[in-house]
Amino acid sequence: MTTALFSHDSALKHITPPGHPESTFRYEAIQKALSDKRFAKLDRREAPLADRTEVLRCHPARYFDRVKNAIPTSGTIALDGDTHVVPGSLEAALRGVGGCAAAIDAVIAGDVANAFVAMRPPGHHAESETAMGFCLFGNAAIAAKRALDHYGLERVSVLDFDVHHGNGTQDLLWDEERSLFASSHQMPLYPGSGSVHETGAHDNVLNVPLAPMSGGAEMKRAWGDLILPAIDDFAPDLIIISAGFDAHAADPLANLKWSTEDFAWLTHAICDVADAHAKGRVVSTLEGGYDLNALAASVAAHVDVLMERGA
Repeated sequence: MTTALFSHDSALKHITPPGHPESTFRYEAIQKALSDKRFAKLDRREAPLADRTEVLRCHPARYFDRVKNAIPTSGTIALDGDTHVVPGSLEAALRGVGGCAAAIDAVIAGDVANAFVAMRPPGHHAESETAMGFCLFGNAAIAAKRALDHYGLERVSVLDFDVHHGNGTQDLLWDEERSLFASSHQMPLYPGSGSVHETGAHDNVLNVPLAPMSGGAEMKRAWGDLILPAIDDFAPDLIIISAGFDAHAADPLANLKWSTEDFAWLTHAICDVADAHAKGRVVSTLEGGYDLNALAASVAAHVDVLMERGA
């Protein structure tokens, strides 16, 4: 089998204000990196447009309608201080949801071993009825609910290594006892959530904050001693990764000191758990990462590992 890459150039139509870190340049940098000949065996697929019912797996109808109605016919509208929409934003966001849904379908069907969804805007800050942190819809949480409800899987884990806490994913899965959401993230840092005391309605949330300036050694201890053993005990049928690459030392929005090789190590470690319990089934979806060179290199390292493990 192989690794699927889901993307769509609608990601270029979600245009943020000049100087905004979550820009179209991110998508272009990733596509350029994954055009290298070593990625020739990627199964490249178009991220389909999700319908409203897919979003409603996690978000109420009134929220979906509010976002849809906020989309301007021209210009830019700010939903909060750093989350903006333009005429092309809804399609891009729905293709992010659709790409994750299609990745779930392909991995569960056994068409591919694993998948990476390279779409923007990201999703892990979007709460039930709140767009924030550059995010409109909770892609990873919606994907988890699809796997649980549409396919009847018993347990799904969402693992988030973005430097910012995935408050939206936590909110959307807080009362979902069939899921285990686990996150490492810098603290203190936006959005201010993610303390060890936030454990979910069913002890189904695990937060492992990392101090500013923490590097790869601290990451490996956090994941090796706390997160991965918890996931191993949970024994998920599928693992979804919220793949943010802004813990990289070069990233301008935070203060962790991970290297490109650290992302490769962590991807291998997550795949080990997936091999043990989930038939190797992993769906990864892009979150943050704002230094373009570091983002491109880290995504390439992440996908390299997915391809190696899925071969």
